[in-house]
Amino acid sequence: MNFTHNLINAANKSPQKIAVSLQNAALLNQKPSYTSLTFSKFDKRCSQFAFSLESSGIEKGMMVSFMVKPAIDFLPIVFALFKIGAIPVLIDPGMGRQNLFACLDHIKPHALVAIPAVHLIRICFPKHFQSIKINITTSKMGFAGAQSIYRKKNSDQEFTISENKPEDTAAIIFTTGSTGVPKGVVYTHDMLNAQTRLIKSKYSIKQDDIDMPGFAFFSIISISLGMTAIFPRMNPTRPADVNPKNIINVINDNNVTFSFGSPALWNTVSIYCIKHNIKFPRLKQVLMAGAPVPGYLHERMLQHILGPGAEVYTPYGATEALLTTSFTGSTVLSETLEQTRKGKGYCVGYPYPEIEIKIIETSDDSIENIADIKSLPPNQKGEIIVKGPVVSREYRDLPEQNKIHKIYETADKINGPFWHRIGDIGYFDEQGKLWFCGRKSHRVETGSDTMYTVCCEAIFNEHPNVYRSALVGRGKDRFNQCPAIIIEPLKSKFPISQSDQTKFRDELLVLAKENELTKTIKTIFFHKSFPVDIRHNAKIFREKLTVWAQAQ
Repeated sequence: MNFTHNLINAANKSPQKIAVSLQNAALLNQKPSYTSLTFSKFDKRCSQFAFSLESSGIEKGMMVSFMVKPAIDFLPIVFALFKIGAIPVLIDPGMGRQNLFACLDHIKPHALVAIPAVHLIRICFPKHFQSIKINITTSKMGFAGAQSIYRKKNSDQEFTISENKPEDTAAIIFTTGSTGVPKGVVYTHDMLNAQTRLIKSKYSIKQDDIDMPGFAFFSIISISLGMTAIFPRMNPTRPADVNPKNIINVINDNNVTFSFGSPALWNTVSIYCIKHNIKFPRLKQVLMAGAPVPGYLHERMLQHILGPGAEVYTPYGATEALLTTSFTGSTVLSETLEQTRKGKGYCVGYPYPEIEIKIIETSDDSIENIADIKSLPPNQKGEIIVKGPVVSREYRDLPEQNKIHKIYETADKINGPFWHRIGDIGYFDEQGKLWFCGRKSHRVETGSDTMYTVCCEAIFNEHPNVYRSALVGRGKDRFNQCPAIIIEPLKSKFPISQSDQTKFRDELLVLAKENELTKTIKTIFFHKSFPVDIRHNAKIFREKLTVWAQAQ
């Protein structure tokens, strides 16, 4: 079933309901206005764009590089591509020119739908766009040799939706590249439908719920569930730098009830809200993902900002498996936070319905068959592997990565059941809750011990002047490294003088000595601002910090 049928159902059920709304720029001290589309107009605009794209030569099965900023027509263009049966390829332009070009060189898309700035890049660096034969711009007029998506006259004619099999590719979404070169994850129509079904069930989504999406593309789930999606004015590649007033206005002007965003965004917003005594009495569910959510953020949201009965959720997953577990902030505060502070890891809760999770012995080698793995008992750390309808079967044209990350149950690797190695270390407790300990590639092997980032960093994060920390290994031998901790202090607490650094370092070493996990750490560095991923501004690029630490 083509994923677009969800939109059609929502439009038929509530044609006059607002589907998508965009916060407009406001003059100083003026209340912002909004540009909106009802579900009926949204669906018609999707058809108009589908006719325009089709007349430009875009057809079913064609890979279309999609680089459009969140705006009123962002989602209608995505669904127009779905209607055609074309495959939008989502590459974050903010990942950097080198990674952007690497993704284009690898995926070799047939067409490009993009803002004018991307088309200027195409003109300046043509060799990375050689595979592209059809160029479409989101400007009202043609630009840099690209046709405008608005060039076809408006029509009320309904576009005939492409018939797709459940296993057909619906989209290719690139990972953030936080642990290496970004990889193109294949999303099928069945996978998107499963995500929609599980989210609706898990969070009891209702027709009158209103969403403020922090991740633009995944608002397709909101639309498919018949929710209104309201986009705030923000740079999607820098959620930590969001203007809190924009978020506050969107939530309170529109009675937002649901939001899925980065903890970096909510950290910025919550600080402002507490300072100015601002609350969100109608916001009932806030989902935060992309990195472990610190206890103080749960406490701010639940005890100072949200109203009675509201909840914060911390779903766990990856681009390849979205989502696999969920946990509540209230349970973090009441049951697991103290263990996290002592280095036990970060609890991410129980698996979603239809999701299976195993902990297996950690290995850097490929594993061909599930019969070759050894499952570990509760409280024993190992690799996390997942299975279920929201798990992607493959990376596009990356057979070696598929070999490393996929484990099969039968000889049929095309259609048979499989597991995804999510790349994280964790364990189950006796109650069946999953605990996250860090990325497998970030573990530090000292020769006598294995140290995990989330567990060790929690000890140093207890210092009141520490904003966050990063465990890295120093030395050329991967399995005989010297552990070091890099500290990003609170901006107002960065030690400038040598004496201040010495005092701060000595206090941190005392914390380290008091815990078995960190007592061997003797090296501490201070860093003013950690490099982080563009999608969440929360995942720490520890590979870059490792290189930085080696040079100190």
